[in-house]
Amino acid sequence: MAPFAFSQEPSAPPVPPNAASAHPRPPRVVAPGVSTPGVVRPLAELHPTAIFPVEGSPDWSVITKSATWVASSRANHVVQLDATTNKPGLIADVQRPCSGLTEGFGSIWSPSCGKKVLTRIDPATAKVTAEILADPANSEGGIATGAGSIWMVIKPATLIRVDPKTNTIVSTLDLPAGSANPAFGDGFLWISSFENNQLLKVDPTSNTIIATIAIGPKPRFLTIGAGSVWTLHQGDGSISRVDMKSGKLVATIQAGLSGPGGDMSFGEGYLWAALFDFPLTQIDPHTNTVIKQWTGQGGDGMRAGMGSIWLSNLRQGNVWRLSPEQK
Repeated sequence: MAPFAFSQEPSAPPVPPNAASAHPRPPRVVAPGVSTPGVVRPLAELHPTAIFPVEGSPDWSVITKSATWVASSRANHVVQLDATTNKPGLIADVQRPCSGLTEGFGSIWSPSCGKKVLTRIDPATAKVTAEILADPANSEGGIATGAGSIWMVIKPATLIRVDPKTNTIVSTLDLPAGSANPAFGDGFLWISSFENNQLLKVDPTSNTIIATIAIGPKPRFLTIGAGSVWTLHQGDGSISRVDMKSGKLVATIQAGLSGPGGDMSFGEGYLWAALFDFPLTQIDPHTNTVIKQWTGQGGDGMRAGMGSIWLSNLRQGNVWRLSPEQK
């Protein structure tokens, strides 16, 4: 997911001519991708079955039984992509949606970096039915559904539990600094800790951290699948696989997907990852290897489900629906 580049601050004064040399901008991180023969292929060989135009900057998405919903922060929208008609449908108004989307309890849930609330949306009407005060910890954070609740991390690094029956925060848990991305699996919350290179395991019953697992550098996005938690590391572009039963790191996959943004999803039998300029990477969970990686202008957010891969091309202003059976 792309970090926010918006600001409501007044325009900055002109920069003195010598300021650039005194305070040089950090170099842009360029992801290397993989170099395995036969794995890398051009974007032209990726063939969508449908292309959805989405105003603004389509990014985060969540899959329901009949549609995929995608957040577009520059347009202040959360947009329904109808899986039957392959056309955009309803549009919910959310100020600068960020930090993921989740589905549960008859609703779509979208953090808002604009209003600093958690927004609850009725998918039948796209109307906002509740707003819960919750300032997302990071625009690249996340949100999860599990154990009868909605979970997200708010500033500075506090995990909140929201009761969907009352739309209220019913518990909080302070996390290590830089922890912002939760996922739910095997009855537990799993949270990547970006500043500590760790994966946290949280027991929703006791509301405590019960395990801390060392993983790769700068972990951000994560997903659940094949009995594992998978984390994408913005530090070196690798992916860690942690077995949920044992809590052990069982594999490190060199995917070459370093730098800001990106996303991951497990579905249709594979792990899938996205990043700017490397729109889609396919990983076989049986061998823990990258088997296909497409390169070119596109990508950032993605989800796998309903027999398809849903790829958000943030800079191109569209979402591709793809068959997972790409050549």
